[in-house]
Order: sequence, then structure tokens, then C-alpha cells
Amino acid sequence: MSTIPKIYVAGHRGMVGSAIVRALQQQSNTHILTHTHAELDLTNQAAVRTFFETEKPDQVYLAAAKVGGILANNNYPAEFIYENLMIEANIIDSAFRTGVKKLLFLGSSCIYPRLAAQPMREDSLLTGTLEPTNEPYAIAKIAGIKLCESYNRQYGESHGIDYRSVMPTNLYGPGDNYHPENSHVIPALIRRFHEAKISHQPSVSIWGSGTPKREFLYVDDMATACLHVMNLDKAEYLQFTQPMLSHINVGYGDDITIRELAETISKTVGYKGTITYDESKPDGTPRKLMDSSRINALGWQAKVDLESGLAMAYKDFLQAETLRK
Repeated sequence: MSTIPKIYVAGHRGMVGSAIVRALQQQSNTHILTHTHAELDLTNQAAVRTFFETEKPDQVYLAAAKVGGILANNNYPAEFIYENLMIEANIIDSAFRTGVKKLLFLGSSCIYPRLAAQPMREDSLLTGTLEPTNEPYAIAKIAGIKLCESYNRQYGESHGIDYRSVMPTNLYGPGDNYHPENSHVIPALIRRFHEAKISHQPSVSIWGSGTPKREFLYVDDMATACLHVMNLDKAEYLQFTQPMLSHINVGYGDDITIRELAETISKTVGYKGTITYDESKPDGTPRKLMDSSRINALGWQAKVDLESGLAMAYKDFLQAETLRK
């Protein structure tokens, strides 16, 4: 009987999922299992159950999700809450019912209250009102954490399951979505400054005041964090978590203003024009800095600084543009 673990990465074509696959490929004796959306609709309960019964993975990285920036979250709240709830409920329940012992759920920093004390600790969850612009997505991600916790509490001892959750800060890097309207802030600004450069636009307008602060983590750092948490000894993991407060933050450890970010991306892209700010547009949460002391104490630390990461992200964008053309 083979001792090579069969590892299913849900969402392997996404930015985080593809980074997890890259990290897993660096390990020996690993059987990575993937399915595209065309092959497996994760919102379809029957299809997901059949997949798990047929493939019988040993471990699951649940990186599949419907994601987007402020505009996308505002425009498609029903899709954001429904699709994310269905994906995580179908995968977590099917994993349990087919004997999967280890699962890692990927959430988001938006699970925390809009005005949570900074940096945001894990225990600030459910202590205040969420940011309205992405509340449906945040509610779905909170439900994913509670699904993992609930299955652990009810079936952990009797069935030997160990389902864990990590909450990344804002991610960027290879495989990002560079859609001009439905992307997150870094890929959106990379595209905007690049197009302004090649079309010689004298200025670029940024949504909001530029004063909110954000933390950004390079996606391959996030992937190493996922493998680190998944492979932690159970006793060590339980030492830093509680049955109903089991998620772990994953952040870079520092944040910058959107104004500083825009200026850095402008420099990375080589744009020489001016930057203006449209204060009629929403800023979103004033600040979102994660307290990553828990995962740091567990032996993981981010390695890629923002300038280096942005340079690699811009290179990825240029390659994607070349392929698109």
C-alpha cells in the first residue's frame, strides 16, 4: 500500500492555490490532486461528494473561493456569500464523510470588525461590526472557520479529524487577477499604472483618500505558511489555539498607506506622471494590520519584502499580458 499522501488542492488555478501547488511540488513523494471548475463545480453538493468518494484524498487545502475587490464585493454580494458558503460547506462535509483527517481552510483578514484594535488579534473575531463593503464575503469566511471548529468539536476525538484555518492578510503575486474593475488593489494599480505608462497618460486617479493602511503578503510566503500550519504537530497547534478560537493569522508584520503603495507601484512600473485621489469613492476599512505573533511563535516568518514582491508581481503581469495577446 502506498504511503505517498494524496493531497487535494481546491482552487489550484487561483493565486493562492497555485502557490500552494508550487510549494507542494518542492516536496518529494507527494501526489497532488486538482480539478478545474469545468471538471468539478464546487458549489454542487452531489458532484463534490462523488469526487471525494472516488478520489479519497488524505489531505485538503481549501483555497477555492469567489474573490474580488471593493467594487466586485459591492456589485455582487449575493454571489459572494452564496458561492463561498456552498464551496466550503460542500468540501468540509464531504471531506469528513469520506475519511479525510487533515484539512486547511483559507479565510481572509476581512473576518475582523471594521474598527478592530490594531494589530488585529485572532480573539477580535465576532467582537464588532464588519466592514459593510465586504460583509457577505466576510460572513462566508467566518462560517468556514466555524465549520472546521464544529466538525473538530463533534468528531475530532471519535473520528480523528484535525481541520485547521489560516487567515491571510492581503495577498499579491503570480497568478493574481488583473481585471480592470474586479481585482484587488495591487493588481488593479499595476494594470492602471502600466496602461497609463504605455499610453502616456499625464495622471492616474486612485479611489479614496489614500490614507487607509494595508498590509500585503507575497503569495508564495502564504503558501509556505499553509504547509507549515498543516504539518504542525497537533499538540503544538492546540497549544496556541482553542476549540472555538482555532484560526491563525498570517501576515507580513507591517503595513503602508494606499498612497505609499500607489507611489511604490508607480515606481516599480516606471510610470512618470502624477497621482490623484478621488475622495468621492469609498476608502473601505481604515486599517487592517494582522497580529501574526501566533504563527511567528509557531516557527514561520514572511521572507519577501514589498518592493521585491511587487517587482515579481509586475513581471508576472507582463507575462500574462504577453500570453493574452
